[in-house]
Amino acid sequence: MPSVAWAGFLPFDRLSDGVVELRVEERVPADPTLGHVPAYRFAIVPCDSGTHAGSVRLRVGTVEATPSLLTSGHVGYEVDEPFRGHGYAARACRLIAPVARAHGLTELVITCDPDNAASRRTCERLGARLVGTFDVPPDHPMFAKGRRRVLRFVYSVAGER
Repeated sequence: MPSVAWAGFLPFDRLSDGVVELRVEERVPADPTLGHVPAYRFAIVPCDSGTHAGSVRLRVGTVEATPSLLTSGHVGYEVDEPFRGHGYAARACRLIAPVARAHGLTELVITCDPDNAASRRTCERLGARLVGTFDVPPDHPMFAKGRRRVLRFVYSVAGER
């Protein structure tokens, strides 16, 4: 993955594919003392209801500069239970591709719990490549939350619109 020079947050406030809209909820600055890179957090909102259905985060950094991204991933998503099964997480990941590209990223790491079949299906729908199953390092915050292994996928956003 190429090096990314941080140029600041960009004006991606709303993104839509006509089925879901992403609305920026938060722009989180980097915290180098914790090893955190800058991140966007978007609400996932179905266009037909206007109701909050979940969220998607994009962490902007490289795995070379921030190896913890190999465990936490560039992308994190959550879909509220009543809205699951509609492909909203995959749509949200596709919608953030231009944001990632604008920051110089062409590949995004997405990780999930090995037992999370829905998240794995999301990665497969995206065409993300499964790299393997990896141990969560004991010094990673996810370890303290009880996570011991993750599936790691690589999602190419170079060709996404």
